[in-house]
Amino acid sequence: MDVEYQDGVQAIDVEDDEACVVDERDTDGMEPEVVEELEQAPRIWPEISIERAQRYQREIDEIRHAYKDPVDEFDTTMVSEYAEDIFDYMNDLEDDVMPNPEYMDGQSEINWQMRQTLVDWLLQVHLRYHMLPETLWIAINIVDRFLTKRIVSVLKLQLVGVTAMFIAAKYEEILAPSVDEFVYMTENGYSREEILKGERIVLQTLEFKISHYCSPYSWMRKISKADDYDIQTRTLSKFLTEVTLLDYRFLRVKPSLVAAVGMYTARRMLGGEWNDAFVFHSGFTEEHLLPGHRMLLEKLIEDGFTKQHVCEKYSHKKFLKASSYAVEWAYAHIQAELAVARMDLE
Repeated sequence: MDVEYQDGVQAIDVEDDEACVVDERDTDGMEPEVVEELEQAPRIWPEISIERAQRYQREIDEIRHAYKDPVDEFDTTMVSEYAEDIFDYMNDLEDDVMPNPEYMDGQSEINWQMRQTLVDWLLQVHLRYHMLPETLWIAINIVDRFLTKRIVSVLKLQLVGVTAMFIAAKYEEILAPSVDEFVYMTENGYSREEILKGERIVLQTLEFKISHYCSPYSWMRKISKADDYDIQTRTLSKFLTEVTLLDYRFLRVKPSLVAAVGMYTARRMLGGEWNDAFVFHSGFTEEHLLPGHRMLLEKLIEDGFTKQHVCEKYSHKKFLKASSYAVEWAYAHIQAELAVARMDLE
C-alpha cells in the first residue's frame, strides 16, 4: 500500500488502483499529524527477567509434553486437526495490532479518564444493539490504535468511538446497524457525513488492518476446554475480561494473556485450581498470571466502579450476577492478595 502526500492531501492507493483521498486540512478535530513517536513500553507483560521467562517456558513445555489432551476427533466444531496451527497464527498476529500503551502522552486534550468514559459508553451501545462480543473488542482496539497514531480533540473523541464501532460491526455482524442508527446513538451529535468521513480517515490511518485483531474470547474458548466449558467460570471470566477494557494498564497486555488472567481470576473466585490442563490450554503458569490478577482486583474495588455500565450489565440474572459476586469477592480478599504480593517482593 503506497502513501503519497501532495499539497496537504493524503492519497492511499488500494489494490484495485482506485484512490481513496481525504483532505487532511479538513479533518474536524481528528488531526492529520502523526503523534510524535514515543518510546514503546514493553508489550510482553508483565516485565520479567530473561531467566524467569526461560523458567516459565520450561515449565510450560514440560506440562505440554506430559499432558494428554483428550481430543474429540468427531467434534467438527473444534477443528482439532488445525487448531494448533490456527492459534499459532493468531499468536503471530498479536504484536501487529497492539496499541502503544503510552499513547496518551502524545495527546493534548484527552486523558485516560475520558477514554474510560468512552469505553463505558461503547459498552452501552454494544449491549443496546445486541452486537457480537468480538464487535466490542475490535471497536476498542481500533480506538486505541487510532489514538496511538493521531491526535484527537476532546470534541471528536466520541466520533472516533462511534466510527470504530461502525467499522467493527461491518466486520463481525450479519446485520450491522446502519450509519443512520449510529447517528441516532450519538443523539445527532455527529452527522451521517461526519461518520462516513471518519470511517475513511480511521481505515487509512490503520492501513485497513482490522481483521488482524483476535479478541480474548478466542483464547477463552480454548482455555475453557480445561474445565469442560463450565458456565459459571465462563460467565465470570467474560465479565472480568471486559473489565480490562476500562483499565488502560491492560493496553500493554496481549489478548491471549488477558483471556488467561480473566479465566485464572474466575477460577480463584470460584475456588478452583489452575492445574496442568489450564496451563496446557492457556500457555501461562499461575505465577505468570498473578500480577494481572491483582490488577483486576484493584479495578474491582476502585471508587465508583460499581456505577460503570459493565458492572450493571453483569449484575443481571442472565449473567449469573457475576459482577456482584466478583466485587464482593474482591473486597473480601484484596488485603490478603496484596499481602502475598508484598511477601513475593521481599
